Amino acid sequence: MVTTEPLPGGALRHEVAVSAEALPTVSPQALEAAWEVARAAADAGLWGPARLLVFADADPIALTDPDAACWAEAMAQHVGLDTLGGLALCLRLLALVEVMGRAPWLRGFFAIGPEGAEFHPALLAAAAKAPLDATGRFADAALRGMLSRSLPA
Repeated sequence: MVTTEPLPGGALRHEVAVSAEALPTVSPQALEAAWEVARAAADAGLWGPARLLVFADADPIALTDPDAACWAEAMAQHVGLDTLGGLALCLRLLALVEVMGRAPWLRGFFAIGPEGAEFHPALLAAAAKAPLDATGRFADAALRGMLSRSLPA
């Protein structure tokens, strides 16, 4: 269960009854569609409010970066953030963006160009199911382990 309440200044607080690690998996197709929806929202300049995600037994996750807030707003409009499934899709999308930016070993699994992004199916499958940590990110070891048999040349 997820409850949402406005905060002073226009931010939103999402109270989540479970830990980030307990969020459900999503389908690779849903994750790829979420990427396209979020990218279109960013291209259209549909910026959203800052959000505070408060999970059970963990420090809150603040989505204050304008890009993260935009992509979260896109997911709020696309699938809603009032369910564990919707919130899981949003966090997995943001975790995918984050890990693509910091993990050089992922470079052969995606390409981003003027026409959009192309993902290796193994990356989408792993990101859809890999465990999230308490901060809403993918643990490198788990994600890398899921991809170890699919490393591109």
